[in-house]
Amino acid sequence: MAMAGAGSDQELRGRIDQIERDLARILIGMDQLGDMGAGTSAPAPQARVADIGGGTSAVSTPGYSAAGMLRPGFGAKRADTGPQSFTRSRARFVRGLIRQRRQREHHFPADMFADPAWDMMLDLYAAHYEGGHDVSVSSLCIASAVPATTALRWIKMMTDAGFFVRDADPHDGRRIFIRLSESARSELDSYFDDLES
Repeated sequence: MAMAGAGSDQELRGRIDQIERDLARILIGMDQLGDMGAGTSAPAPQARVADIGGGTSAVSTPGYSAAGMLRPGFGAKRADTGPQSFTRSRARFVRGLIRQRRQREHHFPADMFADPAWDMMLDLYAAHYEGGHDVSVSSLCIASAVPATTALRWIKMMTDAGFFVRDADPHDGRRIFIRLSESARSELDSYFDDLES
């Protein structure tokens, strides 16, 4: 009996892993469509989903140059540009950081750098500057690059600590969206302003 239970658990974990990979692919496709609609002059690097062991998948961007991302002026300061320019530039800058974090997983074990709270904060921060689009719990779990159960624990801790805010979908009461609290977003603004100075 124990053997059958172990097999069922393994089969269930395999199905959950496949769903997580499928969701990641869908989100990547949606991000790429959003990039095309934003009228960017250069094509974005091609992202892909990579299995990194332990039933976890991650989004990575092959050939992404850290030096190119951190060139002067990449994350435009508010004082130097109009509000529209600043928001696009800040969102691009943070998405670049996220891609950089995922790129490490091609060279080192993923769990060596696991930092789900930071990964989720970066994802929510970028979403804010990409027009404030809603980020669902499942999308945020994928952004965390850790198993969904671990991500859900972190979402609860970050919400309890006042960094995240949960909003019910007005059209579907079963669905929850997550956003950064104003104080967390303000602190991240200051953090990235300091990095750029």
